[in-house]
Amino acid sequence: MDTVGLIGLGNMGSGMAANLRRAGFPLVVHDTRPEAVAAVVATGARAAMSAAEVAQLADVTLTSLPGPPEVEAVAVGPAGLLEGIRPGSVWIDTSTSRPTLIRQLERRFRDKGAHVLDAPVSGGKTGAQTRNLAVMVGGERAVFDRVRPVLDAIGDKVFHAGAIGAGSVCKLVHNMIGHGIRQAVIEGLTLGVKAGVDAEAVWECVRRGAAGRMHLLHEGLPRTLFQGRFDPPTFALALARKDIGLAIELGREFDVPLPVAALAEQIAIAAMNRGWAGLDTNVTMRLQEEAAGVEVRAPRVDPARAARFITTHPDA
Repeated sequence: MDTVGLIGLGNMGSGMAANLRRAGFPLVVHDTRPEAVAAVVATGARAAMSAAEVAQLADVTLTSLPGPPEVEAVAVGPAGLLEGIRPGSVWIDTSTSRPTLIRQLERRFRDKGAHVLDAPVSGGKTGAQTRNLAVMVGGERAVFDRVRPVLDAIGDKVFHAGAIGAGSVCKLVHNMIGHGIRQAVIEGLTLGVKAGVDAEAVWECVRRGAAGRMHLLHEGLPRTLFQGRFDPPTFALALARKDIGLAIELGREFDVPLPVAALAEQIAIAAMNRGWAGLDTNVTMRLQEEAAGVEVRAPRVDPARAARFITTHPDA
């Protein structure tokens, strides 16, 4: 069994360390906080004095760090990973970092005969503790397959996203979407409550509706955008534009600012002016594709199979 190194024993790293130990991996750890190291050593792990020492002792080294400056310092700074890593060993960075950085660093480690994967995780502190983590991995497929048991020890939803940097791209996209959804959700909740509805009732109605069940992700995108087809519509753009207009009208009535909703209305109006009123409401996404200069197509995704998530997780 591979010896695993782990650098960074914060909210995420401490949970990963516990799960690696539960899976039976010999573990070598390093952190700037002695108390964090001591807590993991008490479970049977070995302490290292530097990132370089971890790399010398481990077959697979994981890092869980705050961001790009820390990742770069641990990787190629004094007494860093590059200084100690052995040919054939693997560095997996689970931090949320910059895709360009991990691509640059991968070349330097490759020159030394070592392999690099970027594998940022999603699930938070609780997910790290319970192994309920999505692990988004970029890098060579053969290396991914080799270290899959290590990745499976820290997360229950491990996915190979593509070449080096792909995991980091996916994680940044994931978090960006999450923040946008968060703003839309709080706009809706404040509107509902100020318009006289109990907060729990608004929440229950939203989470049990198409939006709360993420109908867009699990059915809408595979059926429309991924195929490049927006006709026949499931819900026509003209109706969607009417509905969001009514919501914004309600916001004006109760003095509730709705910046995300207002932007969505303007995008819908622009799409209506293209003559797309009778097409599926997802046709508004074509405007973003045009602005970005790229088409988002995934024709191999089976819409019916993707939609089953909604029926198999009806109360998620």
